[in-house]
Amino acid sequence: MLKLYNTFAKKLEEFKPIKKNLVNFYSCGPTVYWTQHIGNLRAVVLADFMVRSLKYLGYKVKLVRNITDVGHLTSDEDQGEDKLEKGAKRENLTPEEIAQKYASIYFADLSKLNVIEPDVVAWATKHVKEMIAMIQTLLDNGYAYSTDLAIYFDILKFPDYEKLTGQSFEEKQSGAGRGGVDDPGKKHPADFAIWFFKAGEHKNALQTWPSPFESKLVEKGEGFPGWHIECSAMAKKHLGDTLDIHMGGIEHTGIHHPNEIAQSEAANGVTFSNYWLHNEHLTVAGGKMSKSEGTSYALSDLEAKGYDPLVLRFFFMQANYRSKQNFTWEALDAAKNGYEHLQNQILSLGSKKGKVDKTFKDKFIEKISDDFNTSQALAVVKELLKSDLDVKDKLATVLDFDKVLGLDLDKIKKEKIKLPKEIEDLVKQREKARAEKDWQKSDELRDEISELGYLVEDTSEVQVVKKKH
Repeated sequence: MLKLYNTFAKKLEEFKPIKKNLVNFYSCGPTVYWTQHIGNLRAVVLADFMVRSLKYLGYKVKLVRNITDVGHLTSDEDQGEDKLEKGAKRENLTPEEIAQKYASIYFADLSKLNVIEPDVVAWATKHVKEMIAMIQTLLDNGYAYSTDLAIYFDILKFPDYEKLTGQSFEEKQSGAGRGGVDDPGKKHPADFAIWFFKAGEHKNALQTWPSPFESKLVEKGEGFPGWHIECSAMAKKHLGDTLDIHMGGIEHTGIHHPNEIAQSEAANGVTFSNYWLHNEHLTVAGGKMSKSEGTSYALSDLEAKGYDPLVLRFFFMQANYRSKQNFTWEALDAAKNGYEHLQNQILSLGSKKGKVDKTFKDKFIEKISDDFNTSQALAVVKELLKSDLDVKDKLATVLDFDKVLGLDLDKIKKEKIKLPKEIEDLVKQREKARAEKDWQKSDELRDEISELGYLVEDTSEVQVVKKKH
């Protein structure tokens, strides 16, 4: 039985898809105005683990991931400059060029991290027609209203909004920073914009579209969609009115996702998503990632230091998606050693596959069915490799598990290096010492080999020797 922690229900629930064995899955994607840091990439890798797990458990998954290339302001609360336009000014490019540049880097990073491509990549700018249609529905049924500067969702018309945010309307009325644009026509500070007219602080907006909406300040309703309406419209188009799973970062539980729920359910008249999954943040040395402090690392920063991107994937699996994870270079080194040790264990099994062991498979399924418990799934792999199971069955089983892990364990090739005669002699001496159970001599020889620039790792059957990098 698959159990998921449903954020807005605040409890672990049995997963029941709308249609048998089919999962409609919407995963929050990036705003492509800058290179995504490894915290952003963690969210995608964890979503990938979920999708792989669902497929392993027999579900057919339709995955939609959005690309925000317009409408996301520098504040999630309808304030500030559009992030794409800010990036365009920074690099003297158009917003479209900025989006293409950083989306390309993002896609390349995901490929290196072995993330399965979604069924649909939904670019916001390609769905403006659908957004306008949803906004019109909200206007028609009284959930939205128009001023000369914007069209807003009227949160007082949606009482359940309080349940989602955990704040009363009165608290939001007095809350600082929720005013958004300086608009005298706005009814409530927490009303959020679903369409910005090309007027007021957005009169010089670079990305705009005509619309059927009226404003005294612009012709043909010229403007652009609010960030929150984008996901609702794109999810509806590609997955229907009700989703099985919606996943995103924990930071979206206060504003973005409650807004998505409110406008979607007001427009469609049904539950927007049955299960809400939220990943926690990745910290750096216990603190928040910061560009100014040089801790907002990109995947390219890790590659420049010689790390295989799959080491980062392996690192991400050490913690549950609902737990914060702390990144340090020491922790990444530990993950590197762990991943290389796993690779060496796979190599020691040879190349002939037997049968997938049912007992271990059942254990593995139990762990991934417990709210996608990655660390416990890896523990099952560790237990498997230490077991007395036939090596051929071990190989078949661990490669079966890798359909979920995505660590490319079937592509490991023994590193072929020409060992100097001095090293070969020491390795043979150490092999003899191990056979005679002379562990002290074995350790002394390992240290001697290390001083000469080589690493020795013991697997269950052989010594694996690698040149230090």
